[in-house]
Amino acid sequence: MNDSSWQPEPVPAGPAYDAQVGPHTRPMPIVPDAAGRDFDDREARDRGAAPDGGLLFRAETPPQEPMPSPPPPHAPQPQDSSPPPPKKRAGRDLRAAIGVGVGLGAVIFASLLIVKAVFVGVIVVAVVVGLWELTSRLQEKKGIKAPLVPLAIGGAAMVIAGYVRGAEGAWVAMALTVLAVLVWRMTEPPEDYLKDVTAGAFAAFYVPFLATFVAMLLTADDGPQRVITFLLLTVVSDTGAYAVGWRFGKNKLAPRISPGKTREGLFGAVAFAMAAGALCMEFLIDGGSWWQGLLLGLAVAVSATLGDLGESMIKRDLGIKDMGTLLPGHGGIMDRLDSLLPTAPVVWLLLAAFVGTG
Repeated sequence: MNDSSWQPEPVPAGPAYDAQVGPHTRPMPIVPDAAGRDFDDREARDRGAAPDGGLLFRAETPPQEPMPSPPPPHAPQPQDSSPPPPKKRAGRDLRAAIGVGVGLGAVIFASLLIVKAVFVGVIVVAVVVGLWELTSRLQEKKGIKAPLVPLAIGGAAMVIAGYVRGAEGAWVAMALTVLAVLVWRMTEPPEDYLKDVTAGAFAAFYVPFLATFVAMLLTADDGPQRVITFLLLTVVSDTGAYAVGWRFGKNKLAPRISPGKTREGLFGAVAFAMAAGALCMEFLIDGGSWWQGLLLGLAVAVSATLGDLGESMIKRDLGIKDMGTLLPGHGGIMDRLDSLLPTAPVVWLLLAAFVGTG
């Protein structure tokens, strides 16, 4: 074998070699690295030499983090640390509302069982306080000065006239009250006269005139039972709407007026009121029948809901949540009369049609 055919492989120049390589110097064996690049040997690689004569800065390359290993097939899944969704809660102090409701019920039932005239006095007090709340909010929020003095006097007279003289007496007292409002307002400057007397006429009709029908229910022989039926059906309707709407309510009934009311709540009010109406007409009202109670309960649920929506409309126009703060957990007197006032004439009319006014 001719040794002259063997030629040494060229040695790359660069700082990897400290001395010059002579013609008879045996070159260092080339060792490929993991990427396939040729380095002379481990010693040159450790010194940081690159194949092109540059320096390889291995220390500056960040180490790669190990890939996380998958959890075992039967390992427990990590729990979600996000907070649970908030539970539904009532918008008012439920304990205070129940306590005040029980107290009002005790006063009403006690006055009914003692003397009828005492209950008429309870109606008069509720009417006067309700008028004071309504006229105060109108003046505070809208600058409307509906005269309270003639409204309070006329409202009390309206309730008493309805109890003594029936519907005819109530209408006469209503007309005289509106006339008194017109005259009373004349003692002040004429600016906003029309606005003030219009609000006064509305207040006279909305609070005392509608409340007069409760006094007219009391004039019958079974008057206390009729009043109890009226109050019980209204309360049951409100309770059914609240309970069913809070638990199952999803579809808004009138979101622009009262966002809390739902169609499911209305169905609950109808169902509860119809069941209570059938029981009341069968066991409390003389000559009543269960099927009449179903119709009465349906009418009460509708009128109570409309009355609630009507006052919600007024409060939204005034920009307030409650008409007052007299009753903890309920708001003011007007916040409890909202569904009672429009329901009173409905119950009086249907009972008169079913069993008469005597």
